[in-house]
Amino acid sequence: MQRPRGRQFLPVRPDEEHRINRQIRVPQVRLIGAKGEQLGVVATEDALRLAQEAEVDLVEVAPAAQPPVCRLLDYGKFRYSKQKKEAEAKKKQHVTQLKELRVRPGTDEHDLERQLKKAQEFLTDGQRVKFTLRFRGREMAHQQLGREKLLKVAEQLSDISWIEIEPRTEGRVMNLVLAPGSRKKLTPGAPAAAPAKVGAPTSGAPSAGAAPRPAAAGAAKPEAPPAG
Repeated sequence: MQRPRGRQFLPVRPDEEHRINRQIRVPQVRLIGAKGEQLGVVATEDALRLAQEAEVDLVEVAPAAQPPVCRLLDYGKFRYSKQKKEAEAKKKQHVTQLKELRVRPGTDEHDLERQLKKAQEFLTDGQRVKFTLRFRGREMAHQQLGREKLLKVAEQLSDISWIEIEPRTEGRVMNLVLAPGSRKKLTPGAPAAAPAKVGAPTSGAPSAGAAPRPAAAGAAKPEAPPAG
């Protein structure tokens, strides 16, 4: 079966964000040179010719503009540089994951120490830890024992974590979630003034036994009572 003849349409691959060269099918583009200089609005064919003469690609960088903005550049180097920057940014990102550890109401000290050691590794690495305690049969009647066990776990890890979700029961499972670090505490304010004692003199009244203050200069003296 013969393929239809005519101008071949080159679709953009899903992993490519820009149309390049013959994929650009508009009559005119606003062109930016290889050194960033503005070359104005030119015919697309002329822009392709300039790209071929400079041995670079014609890359559509702003398709929504009227006309679309294109630039002369080496598209291979451009993609490599962009992928390298994205990889470096991804390395700097730290995605917090939730690690799950399981315990039982009757878990012995040896197994519990092993789970605590794993939790320490996860928390030190910046991961959140979820302890899951499952009740079986008649153990549901002693949920308080399970809660105490989870709180004991939280206490043993309190130097490197804080309780994000308190122990709570969902069906036959009780969960506890610990987050790395320590909960931020409110900055303590100035100490509150001590409450005044009952019967204590106010700031304006002299206390009992205190010497009277001298009268201020120029103050009016009290009038003497009239003689009888």
